Amino acid sequence: MSKHTHTYLALGDSYTIGDSLPLYDSFPYQLVQLLRDRGHHFHAPEMVAKTGWTTSELAEHLIHTRLNPQYDFVTLLIGVNNQYREEKIEDYENNFEFVLKKAIHFSAEKSQHVIVLSIPDWGVTPFAEGRDRNKIATEIDAYNAINSNLAERYHCQYLNITPGTREAENDATLLAEDKLHPSAKEYQRWAAAVVDKFKTEIAK
Repeated sequence: MSKHTHTYLALGDSYTIGDSLPLYDSFPYQLVQLLRDRGHHFHAPEMVAKTGWTTSELAEHLIHTRLNPQYDFVTLLIGVNNQYREEKIEDYENNFEFVLKKAIHFSAEKSQHVIVLSIPDWGVTPFAEGRDRNKIATEIDAYNAINSNLAERYHCQYLNITPGTREAENDATLLAEDKLHPSAKEYQRWAAAVVDKFKTEIAK
């Protein structure tokens, strides 16, 4: 097994930093711990993410933030705030494509080392009480169709976590105490799924 210590860049919003949870419960940190448990050498994840960010805000920070020239792996999960703010879906497509290209650039143009995660459905959470839950689900599906298509176009890997997040409608253990964001248990499911994608590329 290689002794190379891998680097990992996590791009996104509140779902990346694990809003309302300790940092080590976020999915990037759980992911790295799982990989270390399996004997792989990884630095702590570097994150460019903040609660409330849309694709345009992530893009803006990627332009102005000094990062390492490249990383061994990159994850990208962004778009829920575009939907929440009812921004034009065309703007999401354009800005997502921009940040996806940036992610590929940071992976040293190894597109298979970029993993795009679909947008969770917050419409099933208690936070969405009084809102049109079907409309939220439909719009999130439309956003995910875009990020899925772009991931395929640029030969990146894709992980559809949305169906699992909808299980929170009947399983409160999948939500954090704020009743909006995922719990550590839910993030662990994401991390376990991403581990398999990382491991496949490490083995090549």
